[in-house]
Amino acid sequence: MNQLGTEASAYLKSAAHQPVHWLPWGDAAFAQARAQDKPILLDIGAVWCHWCHVMDGESYEDPSVATVLNRDFVCIKVDRDERPDVDARYQRAVQALTGQGGWPLTAFLTPDGEVFFGGTYFPPEDNPYGRPGFLSVLARMVGLYRDERDTVNGNAAAIRTHVIESLDESKSGPLDPDIPAQVANQMARLFDVRYGGFGTAPKFPHPGALEFLVARWHDTHEPWPREVVEKTLAGMARGGVRDHLGGGFHRYAVDERWIVPHFEKMSYDNSELLRAYCTATAAFGDPEWRAVASHLVDWVLEVLSDPLGAFSTSQDADVGPHDDGDYWTWTEAEARAVLNDAEWAVAAAVFDIGAVGEMHHNRAKNVLWRKRDPADGQRPALMTAIAKLKQARDRRRAPYVDRSAYVSWNAMMAGAFLQAGATLDRPECNALALKTLERIWTEAWNAETGLSHVLGRAAPLGMLDDNVQSAAAFLDAYEATGRDEWRDRAVAVMAYCATAHWDEPRGGYFDLARAGTGAAYLTTRAKPVQDAPTPSGNGVAALVLARLWALTGDRIWRDRLDRQLGAFAGVAVPLGLHGATVSRAIDWALHPVTRIDVVGPAGPGPACAMHLLALQAYRPRKVVVRSIAATPSATVCVGTTCSLPVTEAPALEALLA
Repeated sequence: MNQLGTEASAYLKSAAHQPVHWLPWGDAAFAQARAQDKPILLDIGAVWCHWCHVMDGESYEDPSVATVLNRDFVCIKVDRDERPDVDARYQRAVQALTGQGGWPLTAFLTPDGEVFFGGTYFPPEDNPYGRPGFLSVLARMVGLYRDERDTVNGNAAAIRTHVIESLDESKSGPLDPDIPAQVANQMARLFDVRYGGFGTAPKFPHPGALEFLVARWHDTHEPWPREVVEKTLAGMARGGVRDHLGGGFHRYAVDERWIVPHFEKMSYDNSELLRAYCTATAAFGDPEWRAVASHLVDWVLEVLSDPLGAFSTSQDADVGPHDDGDYWTWTEAEARAVLNDAEWAVAAAVFDIGAVGEMHHNRAKNVLWRKRDPADGQRPALMTAIAKLKQARDRRRAPYVDRSAYVSWNAMMAGAFLQAGATLDRPECNALALKTLERIWTEAWNAETGLSHVLGRAAPLGMLDDNVQSAAAFLDAYEATGRDEWRDRAVAVMAYCATAHWDEPRGGYFDLARAGTGAAYLTTRAKPVQDAPTPSGNGVAALVLARLWALTGDRIWRDRLDRQLGAFAGVAVPLGLHGATVSRAIDWALHPVTRIDVVGPAGPGPACAMHLLALQAYRPRKVVVRSIAATPSATVCVGTTCSLPVTEAPALEALLA
């Protein structure tokens, strides 16, 4: 056993048996490298990562590879979910070298933690396509470090300069009223007219962009933003990137048609997709989007939820290093063995199950995707077939679920569940979300240090995402319940961020609370605004500031919002699709907000009905305020224009329409 056996991370624990003398990230590892004058091998991965498992099995569990590593390197293993701050910086370095990043991230560092070479997955042996084998790479790195130290130091210095420069993504500019239209046009240029989504293979969901475009459709009355959104929602909902048996979505599709996914399921993807499908349900009224959202909720409740109030991080793609989605896929024989003739006929036609499937490693394996709709009268047989296939799949050995409760991702799912609770009228979503947010406040919040990264653990801490995502979810809870303490908690978190993360001279929030701590690149704070892969901390912070201004009327929030957006307005259009969150905040700053005030007694009655309707209704840039009073009434204000009060839900519905 190496030193990873006592770590809290499931990913690190999974490597504890490996013959490599792994060390966790920390000062001790860097001190050892300096004392022994050895280069560092840094491996960054995740428990859900397929190619991380492959490289573990091929290389890190091979005694001959371990001998080389233990002799010539100090080896550090990092869980990217537990240490996103470390991952973000070393991804930048490797991207500067190779033009791409990803996991596993394999980087070679000086003893001071600076990258001089790197890549992602390396095969165990040289291959005929020019990709060097891992042992060849190790030999080259040792030789380079021992014999060409000037080259190593020169590479490291150049990469460090690039990383430091790239970590600050801010670019100031005026809040030009034309920014939302320009951003929308950038997104339109990347839209895949044939299959939906943006760009070509591999194809990732971009739920923030979809939310932005729904608002554009509502504001401009142009048909094309809605067409982009619905084509994309349909492509994902019908493709194999969606789990048609259990619900929820896999991380991305390797093909442009959304058919063959990378099978891991991430909490953060599913929370934002749940929001997108709920928004589409409210805005467009299509029952298909409601069904997809409800099925996603079913999966979260079954697989990710903790009744005590938490959401798990991820579900793995595989059950072993040589697996590639076998749990999720079906041979023709496997499906036939579960279904009767009528069920098989409709399932095979709808889900394109045949003798030759879509999986390249095993052509008999079929990914279930919605090739066509059932014929008239076939829907009951299809529903029975889906239920039987799921029951059969449930008897298989399931991929691992990482039960780590990361604060930022728990806040994201809790906020999405509050939206789903209203849109889908599922009170159980609200109950679990509020329980989770209460745990975040009681177990992770400290007024001096902000929110920690993991529920129930004091470290790591000081990360912007944990704070601003929690503040956003606290505001969701305030709108859903009318309880002032949720608003006050959001205010407390943003007040902390103003002292610990805010860049007073230039505007914007740093990703880490303090500079000069930790090893290597962690001594430089980043100012991120790209959504990669989760909504950017600065974009979310701007949305929170906009909502606080709309909810409280306190000018301090509007002033801070203007400074925040002024720091990033110059990059919104160039980022386009990848800056959707900050562009949504710019939209809030430029256009009128709809505020719905509902007052009346607590409990069932007209006020409760109007409150639910206010939460369910789609309006871009909407906030809802619920107050207790003797007489029920509701008013709607758009910008500075307010309606007369109404006293019944039908009247409020007509007013909103």
